[in-house]
Amino acid sequence: MMVTYHPAVQREVNRILKHYDGISSRLADEFWDELMLRIAAAAKHPEQFHFAEAALRRANLKQFPYHFLFRALPGKIRITVVRHNKRHPHHTMERK
Repeated sequence: MMVTYHPAVQREVNRILKHYDGISSRLADEFWDELMLRIAAAAKHPEQFHFAEAALRRANLKQFPYHFLFRALPGKIRITVVRHNKRHPHHTMERK
């Protein structure tokens, strides 16, 4: 299944990677690897992820306090946001 991204997702991920890279390049790599694995899992079986709000599903990272929200569409998923678990739940909910 194809994966598409809201344009702001790249900036969000870059900011997170910069933060972790400032601590350890290994930590940044681990974040990236886990994020990519969870995105692949969401693309393969989107129905296994619970609804966060409306038509958005939520995928939590296991080792990091982050999650992403996505829409399951015919033949693809669209990642709308990658955010910290402590971020206000309505932050970026207007994204399509």
